Amino acid sequence: MSNLWTSDDIAKAVSGHVKGSFEATGISIDTRNLKTGDLFVAIKDVRDGHDFIKAAFTAGAAGVLASQDNEAPRGVMVDDTLQALRDMAQAARARCQAIRIGVTGSVGKTSVKDALFTLFSAFGNAHKSQKSFNNHLGAPITLASMPQDTNYGIFELGMNHAGELTDLSGLVQPHIALITNVEMVHLANFENVEAIARAKAEIMDGVAFGGTIILNGDNDQTPLIQDIAKAKNLRVLTFGHSDDHDVTIVSTNSHAMGGNVRLRIAAQQIDVTLMVPGEHWFMNAAACMAAAYAAGVDLRKAAMALRKVTAPTGRGDVSMVNLDGKSFTLIDESYNANPASMRAAFAVASLKPGRKIAILGDMGELGPDELDLHAALAQPLMETGFARVIVVGETMRALRGALPQEIRGGCVDDAGQALEALAAEVQDGDVLLIKGSNSMGLGALAKQLKNADKIKTALKGIG
Repeated sequence: MSNLWTSDDIAKAVSGHVKGSFEATGISIDTRNLKTGDLFVAIKDVRDGHDFIKAAFTAGAAGVLASQDNEAPRGVMVDDTLQALRDMAQAARARCQAIRIGVTGSVGKTSVKDALFTLFSAFGNAHKSQKSFNNHLGAPITLASMPQDTNYGIFELGMNHAGELTDLSGLVQPHIALITNVEMVHLANFENVEAIARAKAEIMDGVAFGGTIILNGDNDQTPLIQDIAKAKNLRVLTFGHSDDHDVTIVSTNSHAMGGNVRLRIAAQQIDVTLMVPGEHWFMNAAACMAAAYAAGVDLRKAAMALRKVTAPTGRGDVSMVNLDGKSFTLIDESYNANPASMRAAFAVASLKPGRKIAILGDMGELGPDELDLHAALAQPLMETGFARVIVVGETMRALRGALPQEIRGGCVDDAGQALEALAAEVQDGDVLLIKGSNSMGLGALAKQLKNADKIKTALKGIG
C-alpha cells in the first residue's frame, strides 16, 4: 500500500513536532484492529489510548500521534490528539480533489454508503467510511484516511442528538448530501419525528457552495427538509414513487434473490438489477442513482455497477446453516434494529420458501413509547407469515404479549439462551431471521451459527 502520511506532513497539519520520522499507510485508534504501517492515534475517550502505545508498536504501528511524554520510538507530539485528528482530516480534505458525498438517515445509511462505494468505484478511485464509522471519531478517521488520488469519497454521518450532524458535515463539507429517510429512531433523545427531521437536516449545514441535497420524496418529513434546503440555496433532488420526483420508481419486480427496478431519470429510462432482496433496496437503488445523477456520471454504467452490490455482514447476508442435523437458511440482520428496519427485514424473509422463525432482540433508544413500538411488530410478523418468534430482552416481552399464542417461542434474556431456544424450535428447511439492536449481542449468535464447529461445541449439554 502507498504511503498516506509522512511524519513531517502530519506535524505540519497538526502543528506538532516529530519524534522519530516515519511513513504511515493507514490510521487506527484501536490496537485490536490496527494494521502494520498504521498511524496509531492515542485518543482519550472511554479509555486512554496512551496506555496502549506499546501494544500499538507490537502490532506494527508505523508511529503514534500522542499528547504526552511516552516511550514511543516514532511519533508526532501534540497538545490534543482528537483535535489533531480533526486537523489531519481537514488537511486531507484540502489536498484531495474528490467529490465528497455525505450519507445520513434513520434507516439504511450504511447499506447506501456501501452501495455508493460500489457504484462510484466504476468511475475512479473511491473511498468510504469503514463499517459504521460515522461519529465524532469515525468521520475524522475516514476523512484523514482518504488517499490524495481519491476521485469519490463516501462518508456515513450519524447522529443521536441535535447538533452532531452540523459538526460532522462541517468537517466533511460534502458536495452531495443524501438523507435516506426519517423514521422513529432515537426518540429517547428527541421530542418527536419532526425534531429528528430537523436534526437530520443539519447535514446540509456543511454542504459545499453550490452543492446538492438528495431526499426521499416518499417520506412524510421531506417537505420540512426541502424548505430548509431552499433557504440554504441548495439544489434539491428527490427520489421515490411519484412522477414529480427527479428519480422516479416506475416499476419493480422482487424475488428471493434480488429484484429489478425501472427508474426514470431526466427523461431517461434506467433499469437496475439487484442481487440483494427486499423492497427497501429499490429505494436504496433510487437514492444511489440520484447521487450518480448529481455527480454527473454515466447513468447506465452506474446502474450496471449496482448489480455488484451485496448485503454486508449483519445487514441481510444469507447463509446456509446446519444445527444439530437440521439445515436451514439464516438471514443475519443482527447489526441493528428499529421499527422500520424490522418491518423491512420481515418482508425480505417472507420472500424465501420455508417456514419462517425469528430471533428478535430489543430495539434501543425508542423513548417513552418503546413498549408500544415493540408490540406493534406483531401485526407485520403475522402478515409476513412467521410461524414462531423467540424474543430476547426485557422490552421484547411486549411483542411476545401481543403475538398469538401459537407464534410465541422462547422468551430469553441473552443470546446464549436464544441458541438453546432455537435448538428446541428449528426444523429442517426453516428460514431464520436474527435481528435486534447491536447492544443485544445477537451478532455473536449469528456468527456462531455460521460456524459449524462452534455450533457443535455450543450444543453440548443442550437436551
